[in-house]
Amino acid sequence: MKRQKKNKGDATVIETNNWRTGANGRKFIASFSGGKDSTLALYQAMKAGDALGLIVMLEEEGKRSRSHGMPPEVIQAQAESIGLPVFTAAASWADYEAEFIRLLTEAKQQGAEVLVTGDLDMPEQGCWQDKIARGVGLELGMPLWEMDHREVVTTFIDLGFVATLVTVNLSLGMREDDLGRTLTHEYIKELEARGIDPCGEGGEFHTTVLDGPLFKRPISVRQLDIVRHEEYAFLPLELIK
Repeated sequence: MKRQKKNKGDATVIETNNWRTGANGRKFIASFSGGKDSTLALYQAMKAGDALGLIVMLEEEGKRSRSHGMPPEVIQAQAESIGLPVFTAAASWADYEAEFIRLLTEAKQQGAEVLVTGDLDMPEQGCWQDKIARGVGLELGMPLWEMDHREVVTTFIDLGFVATLVTVNLSLGMREDDLGRTLTHEYIKELEARGIDPCGEGGEFHTTVLDGPLFKRPISVRQLDIVRHEEYAFLPLELIK
């Protein structure tokens, strides 16, 4: 782990960051997109702490998730299969932070001590998630923080999670025919051969998790027609009830 040094008078105080283990033995609320990173982080945190629920942010109209563009019905089905309640709010980018803080405050009032996120590469100084969490009296837990990207996706697959690509950035080496692909070891090798980060941490792609060890039952979805917007292509999913 990295260490921060702070001068306090003439003494130097060394603080060790514990984001990787922040949820251990604690009650936590998890920021959840429905994608592979937030799902794996939730899985790791639930092995060590007590999950109270999932925070899901929606676009202004409330018809799609802010991060991965999923309909609320799919996110709700994931949450029900996992067995956790959803704390949700619709927000524009202008009021995103205020709404996120409101949900964190609500979770804290219900006993949450830690905010868990699936971030990998957050800077130790000036981390938005840490600032927001501390602002409402919570600590931060990031079980995947500073992990090797290939290790993250390999661990995800080895655990038995099933994820489908639902968003691709066509300007970053991704193609429309990547949409709907399932994350496998073979596909990860293909992405790496194309010069693409295996976790998509450069914004190359996003996924939706449909099954795995967290889920009591798989999520059944129907793939709709591909939607294109500027450099992005999206694969909408419709929940099969």
